[in-house]
Amino acid sequence: MTDNGEVDCRELVELLADYLAGELPRDQAELLEWHLEGCRPCVAFVNTYRGTIRVAQTLAGVEMPVELKQRLVSFLKSSSRA
Repeated sequence: MTDNGEVDCRELVELLADYLAGELPRDQAELLEWHLEGCRPCVAFVNTYRGTIRVAQTLAGVEMPVELKQRLVSFLKSSSRA
């Protein structure tokens, strides 16, 4: 939280998962909501985040194609070496 007791954009991102899960203390949730009232970029970010959650939930039962899984594992291994 900033010195004046407000939530800034970076803090909103850090608190967002807890906020959407309803696990953020009420005073912090209110500060986050107050920030959202005046910050259009954060509103857009929250909407995108919520949309991502919805899409991920619908994909939970979808099996990843074997080729895609192999490419992803290969990419992650090469990225971790770099």
